Amino acid sequence: LSMTGWRGPLAVLLLVAALSFAGAMIGMPRALMGVAIDRLSAGGVNRMSHGALATPENQPIVRPSPDLAYSACPYDLTSGPLVVTVVPVAGRYSSLSVFDGRTDVIFVRNDVQAAGRPYRIAIALPDQAVAPGLETVRTRETQGIALIRLLLTRPEELPQLQSARAQSTCATIALPSAK
Repeated sequence: LSMTGWRGPLAVLLLVAALSFAGAMIGMPRALMGVAIDRLSAGGVNRMSHGALATPENQPIVRPSPDLAYSACPYDLTSGPLVVTVVPVAGRYSSLSVFDGRTDVIFVRNDVQAAGRPYRIAIALPDQAVAPGLETVRTRETQGIALIRLLLTRPEELPQLQSARAQSTCATIALPSAK
């Protein structure tokens, strides 16, 4: 084949490579979030579960920190917005991170930013109504994960903190759609 005979196959190869790359970039985050939601939804969707410390045998999330206790709420907004209530544990670093269905972080707050006080946020789709005055995080993705991290000084102290952790919750709120 002459030099010009390679242009067609090369163009097809480059087009296939570009389409494959674009497909992976669009599809991979959603696929990874789907796996994470499946792993974290043992306690149910739109419900906060307060997990045990991660071990090599029990790693529901990738590369968990051994000094953090994780509480997770895999959510689905198709039935309405979600309200997440976070009650920080006095004297402990904690944070809430909300991830959408593409793995993007759409909200973060830690205990210092919250001045150590409890707080509530709503996670809602653009057309979902939320009670006035409730801090609202809007997303176009129907699924995601709200993840609370609590810093421990020693793994043995986790059982004493379970009742404090249980005060942080999430639940669907059924409100009419905005018109």
